Amino acid sequence: MALNKIKIPKEQIKKSPTTESTEPTEQKRKTLRSPRAAWLNLLANPQKPIIIALITVCAYGLLLPFTGFYWDDLPFTWIAQFLGPREFIPAFAPYRPFLAPIFYLTTRLIPPVPIYWQTFALVIRFIIGITAWWSFKQIWRERPQLAWIAALLVLIFPGYSQHWVAYTHINQELIPFIFYILSFGFTFKALQTPSRQPALVYIIIALLLQICGIFPTEYFFGMEGLRFLFLFLFFHFEGNLIERFTKTIKTWIPYLLVWILNAAWLVYYYKFGPYNSYEVTATQSFNVLTLLWEMLDTLLKVGFYIWIQILPLIFTSLRTPASLLSLGLILVTLIFIAPQIKQPAHEHSKSFARSLIAIGIIGILLGRLPSLAAGLPLTLQSSYDRFMVSMMIGGTVFIIGVIEFLFKSQNIKTYIFTVLIALGIGQQFFNANIFRRDWEKQRDIYWQMAWRIPALKPNTVILTHQMPIDYETDISFTAPINWIYAPNFTRGNLPYLMLYTEKRIGGPTLPSFAPKTGIKFPYRTITFYGNTSQAIVIYMPKNGCLRVLDPKHGDMEIYAKLPKVLTDAIPLSDTSNIIAEPNTPATAAMFFSEPKHEWCYYFAKAELAQQLGDYQKVAAIGDEAVSLGYKPEDQNEWLVFIEAYALTGDLQTAEKLSTGALKEDPRIKRGMCTIWGQIQTGSESASIKMIEKIGCGN
Repeated sequence: MALNKIKIPKEQIKKSPTTESTEPTEQKRKTLRSPRAAWLNLLANPQKPIIIALITVCAYGLLLPFTGFYWDDLPFTWIAQFLGPREFIPAFAPYRPFLAPIFYLTTRLIPPVPIYWQTFALVIRFIIGITAWWSFKQIWRERPQLAWIAALLVLIFPGYSQHWVAYTHINQELIPFIFYILSFGFTFKALQTPSRQPALVYIIIALLLQICGIFPTEYFFGMEGLRFLFLFLFFHFEGNLIERFTKTIKTWIPYLLVWILNAAWLVYYYKFGPYNSYEVTATQSFNVLTLLWEMLDTLLKVGFYIWIQILPLIFTSLRTPASLLSLGLILVTLIFIAPQIKQPAHEHSKSFARSLIAIGIIGILLGRLPSLAAGLPLTLQSSYDRFMVSMMIGGTVFIIGVIEFLFKSQNIKTYIFTVLIALGIGQQFFNANIFRRDWEKQRDIYWQMAWRIPALKPNTVILTHQMPIDYETDISFTAPINWIYAPNFTRGNLPYLMLYTEKRIGGPTLPSFAPKTGIKFPYRTITFYGNTSQAIVIYMPKNGCLRVLDPKHGDMEIYAKLPKVLTDAIPLSDTSNIIAEPNTPATAAMFFSEPKHEWCYYFAKAELAQQLGDYQKVAAIGDEAVSLGYKPEDQNEWLVFIEAYALTGDLQTAEKLSTGALKEDPRIKRGMCTIWGQIQTGSESASIKMIEKIGCGN
């Protein structure tokens, strides 16, 4: 095995003029023995921490003011705001109970305000960079510059795009990850401390950090194998293979016992204990061939593709501002980084490189183990790439090993590492822009909902097949909907629920669309109770405005070509659940300032007026929107105005809008025919004439 082939004598490494680091003086040894002195030394020589801080800001902080909350952030922030941080203790009891203290402590300190949490995420990233640097220096004491490069690669690791889901992933993954990295560092700090008592203290610290890293989440279950591999490499001068293995096992035993304890806990908790799943369905089932393919796919993605994936992302959309800015940032950081990672001359050891490759491969596969066991995919640029967090160390060590193996020239290696770090910075900036757009889309959704639905009767369920957004689910949307429509909620049953019919129909939450079908949905520590007879159905196209579908206005026919899981729900949509004129209208100001009133504002207000039967108001709103130069992207949105103009006697405008909309998008013919078929004016012949002109019978 590659780990067994290092034959360099210890004396040669210590005395060779080509090694990175000569034997430390006694004064340096004393400094290295004291963690306090080490941190004081770090503060006295701040160049590298400053570089870590600058890279952190460039990769993750440039769009910070424009990012917010995503995915599970939204339920968690709602819990913190309305039920209090202490609620995380019972909330996590059926899922990951050891995460609860982390959530409790951080949410006690930081209010549920997006910019606070995004700033905290930046600080956590900086801490990851510092702790990775310190820990790799303990593992590779004789190769400090390689430890520095490894820390920077971990810092910008491009396979993990979920940094901006800050409220969730800081607590769920990144803080435990910091504990685990530090645990590795203190293990090797103990080995290099000659005095027994301080070494024992370091071992105890390492074990406590291991517990804090492995028990909160199953993500890092496989990472413990890396400690064994690093130890085996560390003891490469300790006799023959059996002696090295024996010494490695003796050192690893305390950590192995913690690992076994964690495994026993996981088996008990998930099989026999109080675990209650998220109703997550595995997307894959494995046989031997698919398992082998999945392992190969994982190695190719984590070992190679993620490091360059920004290039196809940029060049497939090169003219967009996000791609141009990402490319510019890559070029700028290339110039900045190169002098910071230049490697001093050291002996080119292919044996050492092969060892790193072997450790990296095993580390990647061990990191994939928890998500693979759950049957979950490793999909890049999606919420599933959060599983990469447990493969960061393995992926980093692997790519370093490959480059060290393939290239002898220190200059070439410096250039390659510089490029990889710059590409990683560009990748994370590109990701930041995706989340910026997502946050803007959330703002549009919540404000359009507030404009169209000023208030909502309690116990109403909102149905839709899906929303045109990447990272939020129906569970995610449920939290801000309750924040908007129940701003004074204290405790009790959950007032409102959103369900994606695409995912829920036929399941335990939504067995069918039959009227009066009961709906019970546990939302952590509280529960929603409702039924299908108290529902509204909404629809929001990718390029269009949010609308409430109403069977009384022919929406079953107008939207008949949409997915059946949506259209079958339309008969359940009862707009009487919408309180059109409440004393205090809903607002989405908990996160967002109100956006400029453009087309979707006027459409929402017009559809609300249509619900009340006030067609004069609908027509007036249409006049105002047109006079301001606004028009829809989705031509179906003209239908509410066409109907209003016709019913208020302005047939000329109704006919003009109909002709123009059909010319713009002939696909709306079905909706146009439905509307004109429903219109009853003083001149029935006008309606018939328009129906014939449209060609509704054809």
